[in-house]
Amino acid sequence: MAAEEAPAAALNYIPEVVLKKRKNNEEWAIKRKLQLQERAKRLKSGSFFIKKPEQFIREYRDKELDFIQMKSRGKRMRRTSVTPESKLLFIIRMGGKNDMHPKTREMLYSLKLRKIFSGVFVRANEGIMEILRKVEPYVTYGYPNVKSVKDLIYKKGVVKIGKQRVPLTDNNVVEQELGQHNIICIEDIVNEIVNVGKQFKAVTNFLCPFVLNNPEKA
Repeated sequence: MAAEEAPAAALNYIPEVVLKKRKNNEEWAIKRKLQLQERAKRLKSGSFFIKKPEQFIREYRDKELDFIQMKSRGKRMRRTSVTPESKLLFIIRMGGKNDMHPKTREMLYSLKLRKIFSGVFVRANEGIMEILRKVEPYVTYGYPNVKSVKDLIYKKGVVKIGKQRVPLTDNNVVEQELGQHNIICIEDIVNEIVNVGKQFKAVTNFLCPFVLNNPEKA
């Protein structure tokens, strides 16, 4: 008598948030591919953009002016210290490109804000507040609540495994990378960030900067 067939395995339930996230990642990958193809086409056709001398002069003056203003903001910060309203800050880079002085860019990079409309969680302290004052024209920041933190991590959370960026959808990945810190699931990451716990630095280092949508109105 033939052995009875085993019942079909139940389909795994995939939350709607994860499905939306996958769709956004796919759309971003297609958009990026088209951008690279367009860039390759321009390089092949030899249509290079050559800056005029006055553009170099304008950029140099803008950078020097930014450096002077940065030092001035730093002096004002020392005279009037700012007390953070909360231990947790979320910083978003809103601008800055050719008009930035290298020292300003270095400060933004130290916050992992390498691209416009990227955001990071940081622990609020005097050092961070001083940096924020110096790079004030290029960032905005606020004190997120629990819902905001949870939405960002579940909808836009990305981590770096090796050299690859991976959407944060698997608790096994969290346990593998942060298990030694007693953080074994995505909810643990949310709690650690909300409470700015002892493993806050390990968690924020594990997370890549959040890539935010461009605002519809500037």
